[in-house]
Amino acid sequence: MPRINVTSVLVDDQAKALAFYTDVLGFVAKTDVPVGDYRWLTVVGANEPDGVELLLEPDVHPAAKAFKQALVADGIPYTSFAVDDVTSVHRELTARGARFTQEPTPAGPVVVAVLDDTCGNLIQLTSPA
Repeated sequence: MPRINVTSVLVDDQAKALAFYTDVLGFVAKTDVPVGDYRWLTVVGANEPDGVELLLEPDVHPAAKAFKQALVADGIPYTSFAVDDVTSVHRELTARGARFTQEPTPAGPVVVAVLDDTCGNLIQLTSPA
């Protein structure tokens, strides 16, 4: 059966994205291979070195920027990450400089918060309620 090994988030600047996803969100750099003008640049969860890789993919496709802008304009997160406790992670990430567009909010069986990844995306964090 298929399994997810790499997923991506479209970013406007790979170096800035790497700094945000590692320094602020706490991911760890996994793969960094030059590919023409860009890089195959992935991060993984700090406690999951062999887990699913997140590709910090350049948003150079003609439709990418418009797609991202439309999602942000409508307040729709590009992707979602699970955490153990959204409220405590919100405090920690705010102290590290993350800007949230939605504070921790109960939503049925989960608590959600949404942050700006500084690279053109909104990212949702979720934890059990």
